[in-house]
Amino acid sequence: MNFFHNMPVFVEVAKGSSFRRAAQVLGLPNSTVSRRIADLERSLGLRLFNRTTRQVELTEAGRRYFAHCSRILAEAELAHQELSDLQAQPSGVLRVSLPVDFAVQYLRPVLTAFAKRYPGIRFDLDLTPNLADLLGDPVDIAIPMAPPTDGHLIARPIARLQTILVASPDYLQGRGLPALPQDLRSHDCLRMKDTPWLLSDQAGHTSVVDVSGAFIANNIGLLYQLALEGHGVAHYAAQLAQADLAAGRLVHVLPQWSPPFAQAFAITTTRLLPAKVRVFLEFLTQNLAPAP
Repeated sequence: MNFFHNMPVFVEVAKGSSFRRAAQVLGLPNSTVSRRIADLERSLGLRLFNRTTRQVELTEAGRRYFAHCSRILAEAELAHQELSDLQAQPSGVLRVSLPVDFAVQYLRPVLTAFAKRYPGIRFDLDLTPNLADLLGDPVDIAIPMAPPTDGHLIARPIARLQTILVASPDYLQGRGLPALPQDLRSHDCLRMKDTPWLLSDQAGHTSVVDVSGAFIANNIGLLYQLALEGHGVAHYAAQLAQADLAAGRLVHVLPQWSPPFAQAFAITTTRLLPAKVRVFLEFLTQNLAPAP
């Protein structure tokens, strides 16, 4: 049963595409890692890696074996974790990747409440607009504002945010207040992507508008600040814009029409979750508005 002993070594090499990196993570000599992978390949009768002087890549057999080994090791770790949790509250470092604005303006109070409820859990937060590589990066859970395109990842909807169109009073005084969605064609629109805007009214009618403007960015918070400074019309979550709307710093544009809801998802690589991740997901589900 030597291959059970060598599975963690194989998984670390596969995750980092490097024998040297696996040796550093496992605290083993490079020669030991190479020997144990060779032993594993001999016992299986298959080559698991293609090795060159520049890179290490999984073979087709290696990719299949990696999928099984990752699950087996996750189950083993979970079994140990569950026994530990019988004697103590969940603890450890919870590594979360999530968008900047969603974290700072929406999720922050939930994070602080969770930290009080589970003082043994510490956070390592990676604030980024991009979906983390959950296999290659040291991340327990990612929270993007869109479902993953990788069908092997597990996505759970955790929040649904109504979005609205906003602009500053100074901007609207100079450019006029749009009365219909098509009026946006003559306005500066602050966009995440260079694509048409889709708007819907309460009766279910939709309007697709080819908008343009000086700014496209991958950070909604920057576009929101540009709207506050009078540079155009922006999408933003209604919950997060309430203070500026109430203070008159922004105006709700085309209130009868709304962009699509923004949805947040919790992404993991498996449904077999250690206690620290499981309780965090449960807390998010209980304290955020779930998507339908």
